[in-house]
Amino acid sequence: MPNPGGQMDKPPAPHTMEIILPKAVRRRINALRKLQVQCAHIEAKFYEEVHELERKYAALYQPLFDKRRDVVSGAVEPTDEECEWQSDREEEEELAEELKEKASLEEAKKEEATAETNPKGIPEFWLAIFKSVDMLSDMLQEHDEPILRHLKDIQVKFSEPGQPMSFTLEFHFEPNGYFNNAVLTKVYKMKSEPDASDPFSFEGPEIIDCEGCQIDWHKGKDVTVKIIKKKQKHKGRGTIRTVTKQIANDSFFNFFNPIKAPPNEELDEDSELTLATDFEIGHFFRERIVPRAVLYFTGEALEDDESFEEEELEEGDEEEQEEEADEDDDEGDLDPKKEQPQPAECQQQ
Repeated sequence: MPNPGGQMDKPPAPHTMEIILPKAVRRRINALRKLQVQCAHIEAKFYEEVHELERKYAALYQPLFDKRRDVVSGAVEPTDEECEWQSDREEEEELAEELKEKASLEEAKKEEATAETNPKGIPEFWLAIFKSVDMLSDMLQEHDEPILRHLKDIQVKFSEPGQPMSFTLEFHFEPNGYFNNAVLTKVYKMKSEPDASDPFSFEGPEIIDCEGCQIDWHKGKDVTVKIIKKKQKHKGRGTIRTVTKQIANDSFFNFFNPIKAPPNEELDEDSELTLATDFEIGHFFRERIVPRAVLYFTGEALEDDESFEEEELEEGDEEEQEEEADEDDDEGDLDPKKEQPQPAECQQQ
């Protein structure tokens, strides 16, 4: 899990088992601990090489993502061959031939009628993804939607070799009437090394900080703030004046102005939760949304996510049922001093 404040928990107190062990055995356990720390440092190197592999393969994915961007924006029209897709849905395969012909005729008529209004590319591709994914739709406000209709692409860039581990989310926009930026960025800084004060907590790279960017809003178009007007009455003269005040406004675009974790200071609980959620969203963009965008647009990835969640819930339900069964067993262990009910056959005798 991300560690927003960069604070590590204190090492746990010695286990009860360890306390009762002979001194010579405890001494050997300390030797094993030192070996475990060495393992943690090797694991950290492993994840650094994994990061380099991700960076290498990102360069191989990018031409495909560029083609996706061009199709979505309408800059490129895919060929008939590129548009062929073998559906695995049985109901489509079982559809009667005459119904297929009828549907194709109706579709042809519809295409002729709407030929002049044929949309360019795939309209509102990224906005549809934002609205369908719970984690993103929770951030989305109605006033954000017109802006996100201009979003052309989202890309992930990995840090170069020799640089501190990080990744950058790039949100590419077409020219619009809201801000001048062509690209909005969010950098997530990571570390992959055991903490000296608690090396056994290391479980791989973690996001430790993030940086947004300055949005160059057009005048009156900044959706992250709103203007409120208040009337004030002068106590002596009785005159009334109107005072305007700018306050923060809920918006997805606050994503580019994250909370900063103060160095060597602990965040309050609300800020820590907000920052941890931010880290989770950044990771989700990197691992899921960008690589599998079309599947989130069609809903196929959502079905996979829901199935995974259902499986987890089912496993949790099974554990609860087992616990309840154990409790029932405990209740069934009656006090031997109390009179025990006799089996039915014995009672009949």
